[in-house]
This record gives sequence, C-alpha cells and structure tokens, in this order.
Amino acid sequence: MFDEIPRTRPQTPLLDAIDEPAQLRALDERQLPELANQLREYLLYCVGQTGGHFGAGLGVVELTIALHYIYNTPEDRLVWDVGHQTYPHKILTGRREQMLTMRQQGGLSGFPKRSESPYDTFGVGHSSTSISAALGMALGSPDERKAVAVIGDGAMTAGMAFEALNHAAHTGRDMLVVLNDNRMSISKNVGGLATYFAKILASKTYLSMREGSRKILSKIPKAWQLARRTEEHVKGMITPGTLFEELGFNYVGPVDGHNMHDLVHTLRNLRAQRGPQLLHIVTTKGKGFGPAEEDPVGYHALNKLEPEPKVQVASYPGEKGGEKKKPKYQDIFGRWLCDMAERDQRLIGITPAMCEGSGMVEFAERFPERFQDVAIAEQHAVTLAAGLACEGQKPVVAIYSTFLQRGYDQLVHDVAIQDLDVTFAIDRAGLVGEDGPTHAGSFDLTYMRCLPNMAIAAPSDENECRQLLYTAYQYQGPAAVRYPRGTGPGVEIREEMTELPLGKGRMMREGSQVAILNFGTLLTPALAAAEKLDATVVDMRWVKPLDEKLIDELAANHQLLVTIEENTVAGGAGSAVMEYLNSNGTLIPLLQLGLPDKIIEHGKHKDLLAAIGLDPGGIEEQIRRRLQLLHGKGFKGQAAAI
Repeated sequence: MFDEIPRTRPQTPLLDAIDEPAQLRALDERQLPELANQLREYLLYCVGQTGGHFGAGLGVVELTIALHYIYNTPEDRLVWDVGHQTYPHKILTGRREQMLTMRQQGGLSGFPKRSESPYDTFGVGHSSTSISAALGMALGSPDERKAVAVIGDGAMTAGMAFEALNHAAHTGRDMLVVLNDNRMSISKNVGGLATYFAKILASKTYLSMREGSRKILSKIPKAWQLARRTEEHVKGMITPGTLFEELGFNYVGPVDGHNMHDLVHTLRNLRAQRGPQLLHIVTTKGKGFGPAEEDPVGYHALNKLEPEPKVQVASYPGEKGGEKKKPKYQDIFGRWLCDMAERDQRLIGITPAMCEGSGMVEFAERFPERFQDVAIAEQHAVTLAAGLACEGQKPVVAIYSTFLQRGYDQLVHDVAIQDLDVTFAIDRAGLVGEDGPTHAGSFDLTYMRCLPNMAIAAPSDENECRQLLYTAYQYQGPAAVRYPRGTGPGVEIREEMTELPLGKGRMMREGSQVAILNFGTLLTPALAAAEKLDATVVDMRWVKPLDEKLIDELAANHQLLVTIEENTVAGGAGSAVMEYLNSNGTLIPLLQLGLPDKIIEHGKHKDLLAAIGLDPGGIEEQIRRRLQLLHGKGFKGQAAAI
C-alpha cells in the first residue's frame, strides 16, 4: 500500500525487463504479484509527473497483467472500456518510457489510440462501446483469434452495452466480456461461497460436464431446458449473473480482481471455452494508493505534482477561505442552478453520470428530490427531459458537448420537433486540452444550429454565462448555453440575474475597416488582436437567433467581417453569418476563424489554440493576410447589395 505519490522514479527491475507482452508471458506465474507491485508504483510515479487519470488504472493492474499473460496479444484483440483505465496496459505494451509524455502535445494519448500501438485495438474515449467493437472483431477475424472486452460497471449502464450483449449471444461467437465492478457495495460478495462457486463455474471439470450433459439431455424432450433452468436458479441464489445467463452468456463470478492466482486460473479456463462468456470481477478503484481507496471520486484523476504545494483558496468570488481565484465555468453553472432552483420549484436537474464534472454536487445535496443522475445513458437523459417538459416541469440537462452527440437523435426527434421547453447546459465546449479529440466539444454549434426551434447562446465570460443561462431558462422552447472547460477571463459575476435580449449582441470596441464578430470565449484574444488592427469587436452572444440588424450595420461600415468561434468552421457560427449575408444579397468579404477541418490532438489548451491560429497573434496575422489579399485584388472596401 502506498500513501504518497513517488517524486523520483522507483526501482522496478522486473517491470523494466518487459518491453512487450511476449516477455511478460515468459515469466513464472509466481513472479506476477511482484510485477503488479512494481507496475502500480511506476504508474503512481508517472501520473504524478504528468497528471491524468489513475484511479481506474490502479484498480486493473492485476487484470491487465493477467490478460496479457493468458491472451496472445496483439493477435488476440483486447478492448478497454472506458479508455482511461489503460495506463497499465500502455506501460506493458512497449510505451513504458514514453509515459512521461502522457497527454502532452506530441506525446502519448490518455486513451487507447489505434495509430499509437497495435496493442490499442480500438479507440475508446466514450464508454460502453467495447462489447460492440469486440464482437465486430470476433465476427471479422479467424476462429482461432480471441476477442476480449473489458467494461467497467459504470459503462454497463448504457443501453448500447446491452444491445451488444443481446447481439453477441445471438451470434454465439467466441468472445469474453470482463465486467470490472469497482463499486464498494458488492465487494462483500467476494469470498466464501460466492468465490468458491465462481471457481467451480470456471473449472474445466464443470465446463466439460456441462457440455456433456447438454449433448445427452438435448436428446431427451425438455430435459435440457429443465436442467438449464435449474442451473440458472442455483446460480441466481448466490451470484448476480442471472441477467447475463438469460441474455445467452455463460456467467462466471464474482472473482476478486486483485487475486492474481484466481484471475490467471479463471482466464486460462475461459480462453479455451466456446461461445460468449462473461467474467465478473470485483476491484477497488485506486487500489494500492491509500488516499484513492478512501476517496475514489476525488482521486479519479490527478494534477501533476508541483515543486511546492499550492495554497487552497476560494473557488467562487465572495466565498470565504482565502484569496479569491477565478471560478470554473462548471462551478458558475452549479451556483446558477441552485439559485434558479430556489426561485422555481419546477426546475429538475438531469445529468448522465457527470454530477461532479458538471458542478452539480451542491444541487444534488440541497435538492435531492429534483436531481436525476441517469448514469451513462445520454439518450435517455434527453428524452427523460422531454417527458418532464410535457408535464410542465422545467428540466435542465447538464451534459458535456461530446456526450450530447450521443443523444443527438433524441435532441432532434424528442425535443426540437416537439418544441419542448428543455434547457441544455453544455459543458466542455471547444477544445479540452489534454483529454484530446474524443472529449473535445468541436461540433455542437454545427449540429444544433440546423435544428428548428433551438436557441443557442455562447457566453464570452463568467458573468455572461450566468446571465445567458438565466435567459435560456426563460426561453419557452429548447435552448442551449455552451461554455468551455476551466476558467474564464476573471470578470466579476453579478448575483442578480437579468434576462438579456434574445438574439442581440453587444458592442465591445469600435474601430474601422475590420469588424470582428465573436461567438463565445475567444473574446479576449479577439480584443487583443483588434487593438493591433484598430478593428471593431462585437460580442454576438447568440448563435441562433443571430443579431441580423447588427450584422447589417457592420457590413455597411467595414471592409471585412471576421467571425471567431471555438467550434469547427464547417457549419458553425461563421457559416450562419455567411448564410444570412448571402440570403440578404450583401456582398462583403468574410473571414471565418475557428477549428479547422481536421482532428486536433491532445495538448495544453493554449498551445492548441496557438497552433491553429486562434491566439491573439494568430488572429491578427490571419486578418492581415486577408486584407493584403483583398487589396491585391483591388477591393475598395464598399459593401454592396444585389
């Protein structure tokens, strides 16, 4: 057990001798527990240097070793779900010395990535995809190749996982699903009769007897059906596997996921079996690191160690406890949600398993009867909100931009078409830095803007976020407010909530020649670039509806319009401006700045913005280049109308 993160590289001679799983498979099984200790200590050291997820990885150290020990990876396919538990897997598959580049620009991804290693068979950033992917691999490969899906208990709450289980059983193809259960409430089931029964279920003797009985009894009318029913009832009395058996899987478990001998023994037997198998293991998230075992939620991820401990300060302006610091946007939302709930008894807060990340902890504690955490089920979250709206309630769905993509059909079919009064608080909009492209909110303006009845706000600072959340809540129909990860520019947040004019922007700086139309939190770099260019800057506030009157005024008095957004340029806010100008017959050059039409990899947020020209210098340079191009073509800067 470790109580501190190592600040210097630990001595790990056994681990250092393993550069690929083939070398791991050459070890004596008795060496594996020591390898687990060294792997766990090295993982703690690496995450201390780089920051990142580590609680889930600590919990699957023994499982990772056992899987690579028994299965012939990468020939056998191993899919992890969700991907943040793959740090031990990366260490054992040739990337040990690269771990100190984790989540840094140009370094290792924090998730499985097919282009990074042949051992990363499937990219997994969102949960609940592993069973579908592993089944596809099983169906698309030779019979002798094995496919394994490792899925966490949280990921098993999504409907997609059960859709895949149902289909896998229907195909009857050989595959193994490992259900990694790290909920403390069922750990008591490991031990005694349950553990003994699990060993029996995975034993060669039992499995051969079971198959032999099936062949004999299947020839006797109804005898095999009776035997199967009896077996399931016996299992159901002492294991939670009846559901999986009913779906068509052979259920084994629960097994202690930290008992190396039991894991290796069970996996060796299961690898030889035919048809769909499900192994239920019970693990402790944060295993081996005392603080993480005590607080698995708080230690889900870790910031890298600093030379000197930082002083804890207040997280919201006006709070006591030390020097003020800028609040995160998720905390601004959380405070607004509580304030709004005090005013309106109809407010219902909904989240798909993102209570902490979305800033809803205080709301859940103060208004438990009005808080709905639906687990990892984004589709259900959106339609649940639609149903509540049908009954006159005021649902607020707090969801990450990338996760709303999973509920898009429900957003279209169940909310927008029916014009239901649902407010969407869309967190992690734009680039998210080290978590990379699977978690970036690059497309929400594009995929929401095309929907009739939707109102879409993009606040530029902390106070605008609070006021636009209030305004969207007052809107009678589907409305969304999108805001980024992290903190804003530090604008004072007014406690008073004011309904802002729908579809109206605000003038921030008056200049000449160039007008910059800002959508969202790139206002600060836009203003910095405008100072160098003597450009006009407006904060548009709304992507839909647009402030058409303001656009007309800017087009009439400037030579070039520039739109800026932290969303893909394709179909985004800039496209909305272009469509309006075109429909109105207004001829004026338009430069659209935003995320390019490519996948942007992980790295620090500010570095990524600089790399794509969305920092002050990049914005200024792109505008100057466009002006030079226009002047070279003899453009005189007069807006014209057809």
